[in-house]
Amino acid sequence: MSEYDVCVLGSFMKDLVASAERRPLPGETLHGTGFAEFLGGKGVNQAIAAARMGARTAIVGTIGEDRYGEEFLELLSANGVDASWVVRHPSLGTGVGLPLVLPDGGNSIIIVSRANAAITAADVDAATEALVASKVLSVQLELPVEASHSALRLASTAGVTTILTPAPVGPVDPALAAYVDVLVPNEVEAAALTGLDCEDESQVPAIARKLAEDWDLRGCVVTLGARGAYVLDRDGGYEERIAAHQVATVDTVGAGDAFCGSLAASLAHDAPLIEAARLANAAGALSTTTNGAAASAPTHEAARSLLTLTTTQPGASPTVPPATNHPSTSRDTTQPGASADTSPAS
Repeated sequence: MSEYDVCVLGSFMKDLVASAERRPLPGETLHGTGFAEFLGGKGVNQAIAAARMGARTAIVGTIGEDRYGEEFLELLSANGVDASWVVRHPSLGTGVGLPLVLPDGGNSIIIVSRANAAITAADVDAATEALVASKVLSVQLELPVEASHSALRLASTAGVTTILTPAPVGPVDPALAAYVDVLVPNEVEAAALTGLDCEDESQVPAIARKLAEDWDLRGCVVTLGARGAYVLDRDGGYEERIAAHQVATVDTVGAGDAFCGSLAASLAHDAPLIEAARLANAAGALSTTTNGAAASAPTHEAARSLLTLTTTQPGASPTVPPATNHPSTSRDTTQPGASADTSPAS
């Protein structure tokens, strides 16, 4: 039996979040409406999401020997994520993110990698035990490409199912793509990787097919924000559009990571891709009902409850209150599974 269900290679970002009525114009100083600090980063967000979905989870990454680094280790421990392969850099601080959140929950983010950028292929090789002892490996592109390539190669060669979130989007080394089983881009990333327009509903199936063929994938899941998601399973030979859930959106930061972490957990538990994506769609939607990134990841029970409610009441638009039972503790600009309804929950 595998020691872990999910292993995540990814970033650690301390988020310093400003809220404002709008984005400032070039050269403009704008009064904000709020400020908060959260623990995030795609790697941490996905690891916490997977753990809350019931997966035995480990994370590989690099943090600084600073207060932020200590906060991350405490968060991981509190959520049952094994941080044995997290390296502490002696001179570079823990990564930081600077999100700006607007009243409708939309966000834009600047990240400063710091210690994240120092992870090497040798650091990844030192974590081989975790990588090959997992059922699923989840990787993003916030870390140096050589580290991502090394992790994907080691895991794929060992028969581990590999998932890649191509964010931040950019040119992808074909050598890296060769080790990816399931690709999970959002609509912006999918458009950048294919040159096709994700805003055009009729193009979405063609985009998923092109990615699956170009990357020789087993599956592709394109998250479409408030429009849901599109799933292509080449192994199962089917495609399906998944509708969004109606929720009271508060903050979309980390929604894509909640989706990916949930997807990884379900695949590790042997769910077919379409079933894993449906549950991930519910998890992503629920994550938008509270502030923060890692803090917003829902439990398996909460995601399953929303999915069951929506399935048994076709056409219903249930009011979903803010998520609860999350310790106070970012990172993408779409909200998978959430059909934005920013009215207060009642």
